[in-house]
Amino acid sequence: MYPLRRNRRLRSNDAIRRLVRETVLTPNDFLVPLFVVEGKGIREEIPSMPNYFRLSLDQLEKETKELWNMGLCAVLLFVKVPDNLKDNKGVEALNAEGLMQRGIKTVKNACPDMLVMTDVALDPYSSYGHDGIVADGRIANDETVEVLAEMSVSHARAGADFVAPSDMMDGRILAIREALEEEGLPDTGIMSYSAKYASAFYGPFRDALDSAPVDVQNVPKDKKTYQMDPANRFEALTETQMDIDEGADIVMVKPGLCYLDIVREIRNEVDVPVAVYQVSGEYAMLKAAAGKGWLDHDAVMMEQLIAIKRAGANIIASYFAKDAVKLMG
Repeated sequence: MYPLRRNRRLRSNDAIRRLVRETVLTPNDFLVPLFVVEGKGIREEIPSMPNYFRLSLDQLEKETKELWNMGLCAVLLFVKVPDNLKDNKGVEALNAEGLMQRGIKTVKNACPDMLVMTDVALDPYSSYGHDGIVADGRIANDETVEVLAEMSVSHARAGADFVAPSDMMDGRILAIREALEEEGLPDTGIMSYSAKYASAFYGPFRDALDSAPVDVQNVPKDKKTYQMDPANRFEALTETQMDIDEGADIVMVKPGLCYLDIVREIRNEVDVPVAVYQVSGEYAMLKAAAGKGWLDHDAVMMEQLIAIKRAGANIIASYFAKDAVKLMG
């Protein structure tokens, strides 16, 4: 007796596969990370991130227009701060004419409708490479939170649509939300890095911004006291719910592929949009393997992105955004 149900009927050709496909990527799914540097005419490839660049403000303007014309509608800004402007308190982060603030204005002037999100953490500004203020051999949580709140207000005043605290300090979402409200900036959103793990996949990013922790006496040598333990699952749910309760509009899981179980857990539990950051190490590994001819770059890239969305991501921050959209036609 033949089976009444033959599942392969729904896979028999491309047309039927497209018709019944459950997960579909579009340009609207992507948040594009951009690295900004001082100078002019700079489009500098990052050695550990092939075909990805640090951009001076004039090049940022060009990139913004290109992204918009491709159908990409949101960017996430990071800045590479000159060493002479770094300290242990993030003073430059509050400069109304700082690189981040000028970067926000550059994007908005180039394309007013582009959604601008900004990184909020002290590591680009820190002489120690940490996301917070270093005091007595530890990261000072509450003092750091005060600076992060001021930093968020500065970004919002410059025109940021969303601030994205990536620091993992306790209580910073509430402090930022209250600061924005008190300063008459209630429409500025918060995308919180809620489940950010102490991952080994961040190396190329830290190269891009020169923001790795420094190895000096009485300074933590890693970020494990504030980023999450990769072995923990339920902690991610706790962190995420706390951020929502404190006022986060969007929550994020970082990194991506190794944490898709966490993405699904969070997606099942919360009623706000969930973002996933496909991080620099994930990007670099595929570029390296494809460069050796060991993997089909485009096929693996799209499979990874589909997996992230299938797991429950509403938003994917990815260095592959432009490559993926080009394949979409």
